Amino acid sequence: MKEKEYVHGYSEVESRRLCDQACTLSQLLHCDSIFRPSGLVLEAGCGTGAQTVIIAPRNPACSFISVDISEDSLREARKRIEKANIDNVYFQHADVFALPFEDESFDHIFICFVLEHLEKPMQALESLKRVLKNGGTITVIEGDHGSAYYHPRSPFAQAAIQCLIDLQAQMGGNSLIGRELYPLLSAAGFDDVHVSPRVVYADASRPEMVDGFTRKTFIAMVEGVKEQAIANHLITEADWNLGIADLKRAAEANGTFNYTFFKAIGRKT
Repeated sequence: MKEKEYVHGYSEVESRRLCDQACTLSQLLHCDSIFRPSGLVLEAGCGTGAQTVIIAPRNPACSFISVDISEDSLREARKRIEKANIDNVYFQHADVFALPFEDESFDHIFICFVLEHLEKPMQALESLKRVLKNGGTITVIEGDHGSAYYHPRSPFAQAAIQCLIDLQAQMGGNSLIGRELYPLLSAAGFDDVHVSPRVVYADASRPEMVDGFTRKTFIAMVEGVKEQAIANHLITEADWNLGIADLKRAAEANGTFNYTFFKAIGRKT
C-alpha cells in the first residue's frame, strides 16, 4: 500500500483521530488481545502506534516487531511508545507484501484496520501466513462502514457516508471488508477461523462513547473526505453540509449511533 492510497491521509488531525478511536475502543476490541507468553508478535501496518500502545502493555512477556510502509508514521509511533515507557516493541520499515523476514518467524500476527485499504487483501494475508510459524495464530480487526446506522435517519447523512465508501473503493480499498473476514482468512488457508462482531452503541447515557466514537472517530472520519468527495463529483457541497449536520444529530441528546467491528482469529496448521 503506497502512502497516497490511504484515503484518510497522514495529517496530524488524522493521527489524533486514530488515537481517539483506539482509546475509546480499547476494551471493546482488545479485552481478549492476549497472545502466547514469551512469543514473538508481528504487528503489520502499525501506523502511528495507536493500537501498539494498547496491545504491547497487555502482553508484557511478548516481543513485538511493528512494521509500516510510512516512515513518517513510524517516527510518530516511536515517539508514542517512548512517551508511554513501553520497552517490548521494535519498529521496522516494511511492506506487508514483501516482508523482510524468514519463513515461520513469528508466533502471532496482529493486523488492525489495514486490509480495508489494500487492493489485494488476500495477497497480504498469504504474505503474512508465510512468516507465521506452524501452529501460530493471526488476529485481524476491521470495521464495516455499511454497518453504521443511527437515529434520526437521514438520506443526506447516508449519502455523505456513501462518499467515503465509494472513495475508498476508487482507491482500491474496501471499507465493507469486516463482513468478509471469515471467507478471506479461510481462503488464505488459515484454519480454526473464528469471527466475533464487536458492536459499538452510543447514546446520551454513554457520553464517553458519543464523544469518543460518534463525534471524534466516525463523524470525524467522514468529514475528512469532504474535499475529495466534492472534487470527484460524488456529492454537492450543499448536500454534503446537510449530511454532516444530520449525522451530528446522532450525537445529540436524542440521537443514537451503532457500528460493528469484526475481530477474526485464525491458525496456521
